[in-house]
Amino acid sequence: MQTAVPHHIAIIPDGNRRWAKSRFLPKEMGHMAGYERVVKIVQAAKELGIKAITLFAFSTENWKRPEDEIAHLMKLTQEYLVSYQQQLVDEGIRLSAIGNLEKLPKGVRAILNETIEKTKNCTDFDLILAINYGGRDELVRAVAQIVKEQIDPITISEKTITDHLDTKRWPDPDLVIRTSGESRLSNFLLWQSSYAEVYIETASWPDYTPEHLLAAVRDYQRRERRLGGQKQS
Repeated sequence: MQTAVPHHIAIIPDGNRRWAKSRFLPKEMGHMAGYERVVKIVQAAKELGIKAITLFAFSTENWKRPEDEIAHLMKLTQEYLVSYQQQLVDEGIRLSAIGNLEKLPKGVRAILNETIEKTKNCTDFDLILAINYGGRDELVRAVAQIVKEQIDPITISEKTITDHLDTKRWPDPDLVIRTSGESRLSNFLLWQSSYAEVYIETASWPDYTPEHLLAAVRDYQRRERRLGGQKQS
């Protein structure tokens, strides 16, 4: 029996800088191409019946990059959120963000919060940006909150931890896609991806097309998901 279309897909959009380098372009052009690609893939995902995408937009490790590159990424984030706010509303796409958002520049936080507020009543699709996000950092913050709430250790369960994660509002991803041929999670949704299917795409993110997404979904549908031993119907 064919598995249904995944409800929630998590994407590690890798390869922007390599894409630019292979074309003798500045890395900033790769990041711009990557942002444009997000729009097309979200639209394609909606058409396929997918309900949510979590996109790894900026990791806690990305602060190690050159300052000028970080500044450009933050500027692009602001510009694209402003440019696509109304389109998100018109297409019923609710924007959310996960990660240690307090450490983002004030301008990014302001436009991020504004876009989240404007799209909060959209119900057709969830686009979740993982920005200044790291799976280990998320777990540390979750444990710190559990300690702060003085929850009895005897009562702590997997659900307790899940309920204190950034992603508590959404089901775990069914499928994790990484582009540009890399085969690692890179500190992305470590807890949530425990039973997710993983699909590695060789194309870099700026070259990623709706056809690539469809291929990943079809591959997912051919797999027999056991979720730790129990076959999923």
